[in-house]
Amino acid sequence: MSGLFRNRYVRAILLSGLLLQVGIWVRNFAILLYVMDRTGGDPLAISMISVAEYAPIFLFSFLAGTFVDRWRPKRTMVWCDLISAISVIAVLLTFVYGTWKAVFFVTLISSILSQFSHPSGMKLFKLHVPAEQLQAGMSLYQTLFAIFMVLGPILGTFVFQTFGMEVAMVITAVAFLLSALVLFFLPPDPVEVSSAQPTALWTEMASGIRYVKENRVLTLLGLCFMAAGLSIGMVQPLGIFLVTERLGMPKESLQWLLMLQGVGMIAGGGLTMTLAKTVAPQKLLVIGLLGNAIALAICGFSTQLWLTLVAQLLSGLLLPCIQIGINTMLLKHTESSFIGRVNGILIPMYTGSMVVTMSVAGVLKEQFSLVSIYLLSSLLFVVGTMFIMPLYRMQEGKIAEKGEQVG
Repeated sequence: MSGLFRNRYVRAILLSGLLLQVGIWVRNFAILLYVMDRTGGDPLAISMISVAEYAPIFLFSFLAGTFVDRWRPKRTMVWCDLISAISVIAVLLTFVYGTWKAVFFVTLISSILSQFSHPSGMKLFKLHVPAEQLQAGMSLYQTLFAIFMVLGPILGTFVFQTFGMEVAMVITAVAFLLSALVLFFLPPDPVEVSSAQPTALWTEMASGIRYVKENRVLTLLGLCFMAAGLSIGMVQPLGIFLVTERLGMPKESLQWLLMLQGVGMIAGGGLTMTLAKTVAPQKLLVIGLLGNAIALAICGFSTQLWLTLVAQLLSGLLLPCIQIGINTMLLKHTESSFIGRVNGILIPMYTGSMVVTMSVAGVLKEQFSLVSIYLLSSLLFVVGTMFIMPLYRMQEGKIAEKGEQVG
């Protein structure tokens, strides 16, 4: 682990991620609470925040990934952070001279830019982190996200309620600018010298689709992504009914279940870091999928608070196994020149599947019992495991890319 922290790229990406998480959570909760105050809790206005956040994943992810494969990763990340900061400052000016509805613009722009920034960060990991340290690096990165799943809502709510919307936006802009500054001091991106003629954008997009189709690991990961997305989207909107119907508790008690799951994710990220050198990523993924299938089934059947809490903790502990396993396999089995396009194909498969089942979760709840829905969700995780099982005994040395130096 000490060797990992000696890598300046790992230190810079983690510090940049920390600053971005501060800015993102302060921004997200400030906008959510601000819109609720201005509209009196109008469901349509609040749902538009989610639309602004998720729509760019479908509209821009693959296209952005294609450009990421063309562009230099460090420069791309720096520019994305700078533009995000400028968009926040622009919205601050609208508070004085324009309309409050411009807050949706901040979420939209940031979500679009994240489709460029995130795969660029993964590309930096691929190029500058030794292969044997990739899983540990991904563990650290995912643990950072898990910590903010617990602390982020608290931080964002505190800043908005204590200082107001304007200060929250200033903190967000400063966090983005500091992230850009941290990345700016990394060595310049190497310029790739190629004798080949530049290819058309559509040709590169088509080659990305062929690359995923012809790579068995990535194809199976995509199918696993879809199954996991369908499962999570089905139960995510129904957690409140788990509390009120199955446990007979007030709806406000949902926060304790979510907090316990977040604490489990932090502990699970730390545990996965200790296993990074001894457990293959595909094995981590199978453990995470089966563990969450069991946790969902328990949640569906349970009418006892202690049992539901145990299931939530188990789910939180094993979710990092899924996230880290998938990201590590994606990096190890994708050439650096295709990371943007592969990310742009697989991520929308997960998000799209999740949104599909989220949109019909209410209808399912009216037609079927909560127990049946949670069991179906559990079964989908098992289906996801079946897609990964052919890779379970795969040798770690079988990397899709040969001859590419990392580190």
